[in-house]
Order: sequence, then structure tokens, then C-alpha cells
Amino acid sequence: MIDWSLTEAADSAVPTDRTMDELVPLLAAALADPDPAVRDGAPYAVLSAWISRSVIPAPLRRALGDRMASRFQDPRVQAHTFAPLVLDMLVEAGDFAPEWVAAFERWYPAEHDLRGHDAELGWLHAVAHGADLLATFGLHPEVAPERMLALAAARLTAPTAHVWDQLEDDRLARAVGRVLTRPDLTESQAIGWLAPPAEHFGSDTLATPVAAEFSNCLRTLRLLYVLADRGVRARSEAPPRTLTHPEAVKAALADALDRMVRR
Repeated sequence: MIDWSLTEAADSAVPTDRTMDELVPLLAAALADPDPAVRDGAPYAVLSAWISRSVIPAPLRRALGDRMASRFQDPRVQAHTFAPLVLDMLVEAGDFAPEWVAAFERWYPAEHDLRGHDAELGWLHAVAHGADLLATFGLHPEVAPERMLALAAARLTAPTAHVWDQLEDDRLARAVGRVLTRPDLTESQAIGWLAPPAEHFGSDTLATPVAAEFSNCLRTLRLLYVLADRGVRARSEAPPRTLTHPEAVKAALADALDRMVRR
């Protein structure tokens, strides 16, 4: 048994009594623990430090990414909602596999447990954690940006009974905004992904009560309009970046929102 809090307190120094082949699976297991103090505590911080510092050898990082990609099918909600965080760490550090993108695409719009927080399990945050990975994949040179924009549209239109309540709309809007800063993005790619939500929610009669996914989509697109106008930050301390086609995106967003709310 490893006390990961001691490892974290020692500036995440690698324990000398275990091999990395032993340590990485232990950390991976901890990132699916039902105890939020374990899953979202010291093990997360240690794994993040080791990945960013390239402490973990490349073959083990690849195996870790493969394990996280397969975890999207894990029946434990905390397991598949924390998998995007680990993949995000790996891709940000330079690791990548096309299979990870495909596994993420299959999971993200299909995830049905969209609670931000659970009293016993702690943070789940499927939409927000997935949004972070969507942005990272969407900025990766080996991933076509329109794939991640289409994925965002699929998540926004997927049926749900849950109104996002822990700023998930904010995280997804910012993720899409970051993808829209890619310099190689064409104007048609930057706005084309908005057609499916506009068509999906653009009926002439408003059903009441308002569907949860309709509310989620409206709030996400409204914030995205602000980001298209003001720029989007990769991180809170970073200066805002201008979208590649801001005026076209704002016009398309305004048209989509008008179609969705015109009654």
C-alpha cells in the first residue's frame, strides 16, 4: 500500500521501493476509486507531475492511454468520467494515438450520467472533463478540427434529463472556442457544425417543460458567442486568443440561436 500523499508532499519524487511498472497501474487504479479523496487527491497530482516531467517511460504512457481509452466502457461512472483527464494529461505532454480519439468520440455524446457532483462519489463532471479533452484533441495537428466540432454538436443534441449545473456549459463553450482558434480551420468548418443543433432544436412549437438538452445547448452557445466576440483563454491566466473566423462564427451563432428560440 502506498501513501500517495507522502509522495505528493515530497514534490512527487518517485518511490525507490517500487518499479515504475508497478507504480503506474496503482495510480491508474486510484484514478477510478469511488472515494473522491483518493481519486481526486494525491494520486491525481502525482500522476500529473510524472506525466508532465516525462518520468514515466513512453511505453508505459502509451499503455496508460490505452487503459484510459478502454475505461470509457467501464460500468463505474467515476472510472469513465475521469479517464478524459488522464488522456488530456498525456496528449498535452506529447503522447497520442488515433485509437484514443475514436474511443472518446464513441463515449462523449453517449454518456448518460451528466451530474457534475455526487454526494458520495464527489466530482464526476463528464461533460466538463470531456470538454477539456475535446479541446486538446481539437488543437492536435493529427486530429481534424471539424471532428471535434461535430462531437460538440452531438453532445449538445444528445437527449438527457439533466440540466447541467456545475458550469459544464461554460467548459464546453470554452473548449469549442479553443478549437475555433485553429489557424487551418476554414470558414465553412468553423460554422458548419452549428447546423445540426439549429435544425434539431429549431421546431416551430416550444415543448414545455423545456427539454434539458435544449437548455444546455442554449446556454453553451450563448457563452460561445461572447467568446467569439472577446476571445478565448487557454488557461485563466493566459491572454485571450481571437477565433480564426470570429465574425462568421458570431453571425452563424446568432442565426442558430434565432432559429432555436423563435416561437
